[in-house]
Amino acid sequence: MNVKRIFGTVLTILGIIGLIYAGIGFVNHTIQTRELVVLSIIGIIFFVSGIGLIKNTKDEA
Repeated sequence: MNVKRIFGTVLTILGIIGLIYAGIGFVNHTIQTRELVVLSIIGIIFFVSGIGLIKNTKDEA
């Protein structure tokens, strides 16, 4: 199994979870603005880097 592809998948899932959590906090007004911004930025970074790892990793049999 390719470690980069697995790590990319984990980063993508963590990014999605972070973005969903930030979205729920934004809708419910339960989290302060600074925390929402930080969660959103970290979620976007994780999501984009995970997708980049998955796309750029070549399959080697």
